[in-house]
Amino acid sequence: MTPDRYQKYQTLHITRRGKDNAVLDIQMRADGPGGNGKLPTSGHAGHWELSEIWRDVGADDSVRCAVLRGDGMGFSGGGDLALVQDMADDFAVRTRVWKEARDLVYNVINCDKPIVSAMHGPAVGAGLAAGLLADISIATKTAKIVDGHTRLGVAAGDHAVIVWPLLCSMAKAKYYLLLCEPITGAEAERIGLVSLAVNDDELLPKAYEVADRLAAGSPTAIRWTKYALNNWLRQAGPNFDTSLALEFMGFGGPDVREGVASLREKRPPDFSQRP
Repeated sequence: MTPDRYQKYQTLHITRRGKDNAVLDIQMRADGPGGNGKLPTSGHAGHWELSEIWRDVGADDSVRCAVLRGDGMGFSGGGDLALVQDMADDFAVRTRVWKEARDLVYNVINCDKPIVSAMHGPAVGAGLAAGLLADISIATKTAKIVDGHTRLGVAAGDHAVIVWPLLCSMAKAKYYLLLCEPITGAEAERIGLVSLAVNDDELLPKAYEVADRLAAGSPTAIRWTKYALNNWLRQAGPNFDTSLALEFMGFGGPDVREGVASLREKRPPDFSQRP
C-alpha cells in the first residue's frame, strides 16, 4: 500500500519494495489508467505528474530511495504530439507546461532522497530529463537515448543544458544536442552520460540492488552528499533557465509546426525556408 499522497497519480504506477518498503518504485506509463503497453508518453496529465512526484517523494519520511523506470517497449517516449500541438497553439498551455518543465528539473535536483533510474529502449523527453538527472542512472547497453528538441524545431531546453556538458563534456553535448544524434546506453556509459550500462536482463536487478544499498545507508550522509554535489547543477541554473525560455519561445514559432507535421507524416523535417 502507498500513502494517500500517491493516489492522485494516474500515469505513474507507484509501488513499494525492499526492506521496510523503503524503496519507492515509480513506473512511467502512457496517460490514462493502465497505459497502452507500448511506450510511456507524456500528455497533459503525465507531464505534470512527472514534475510533481518528486515533491511527494521528498515529503514522505518512509521513503529512503526511489527507482524510476519505464513500461512496455521503452523508458519514455517524450511528450505526445497532442500536447506539443496544444503548446504551439495556446499561450496558456505553453506557460503552464513551461512551469512544469522547470519544476521537473529543479524538483529532481532538490529532492533529498536518492533517485535511481533504469532506462531501456527509447529514452526521450521529460522522462529522459528525470532519468539523466537521477543520482544513479542505469541504462541497458541497447537503450536509445535521444534529445529530440532541434529535430522538433525548438531549442534544447528541458534538462540538456544544465547537465549534459557536466556529464559528457561540452564537445559531446553539442554534437548530440545540435544533431539529435541517438546514443546507445553502452556509448552513454563510455562518455559518462550515464552511471552504468548493463545487459537487458540485468537492468532491474541492478537498479534494485543499487536502490537497496542506498536505502540501507546513512540517510544524512547520502542526502547531504547529494545536496552538496547538486550545487554543481544549481550553479548552472541560469544556463538552464535561459535554455528553457528559448525552447518555449520556439513553441510559439513556425519551425515547431513543421517539426510536428514531419513527425505525424513520418518524414524528415524541412526547415530550408527558414533563415
